[in-house]
Amino acid sequence: VQLQASGGGLVRAGGSLRLSCAASGSISSINVMGWYRQAPGKQRELVAIVNSGGSTNFADSVKGRFTISRDNAKNTVYLQMNSLKTEDTCVYYCCAIVGLNVYWGQGTLVTVSS
Repeated sequence: VQLQASGGGLVRAGGSLRLSCAASGSISSINVMGWYRQAPGKQRELVAIVNSGGSTNFADSVKGRFTISRDNAKNTVYLQMNSLKTEDTCVYYCCAIVGLNVYWGQGTLVTVSS
């Protein structure tokens, strides 16, 4: 499974960004797709995930601000980030879970300025 993420950038606090992640390869076996993020010097943390049935899970810090959606026909997962805060500044990583294996895309930097 290969993952190609896009959509990061610089935005002011209160603004919005949408991240996209397209999967290719053995995509028929992907169950869960989602996003994690990592700030410098900190551990990677869950942002949001969605399974093949559409069930979602969000970090408490982003609930009500971020939404995750999945287009199974395009093998793409989206993260819509609204009301961004400076503390959302991180490198965001797309992930896909196939059985017990976790695949990661390249990170995309999101910078939120005050």
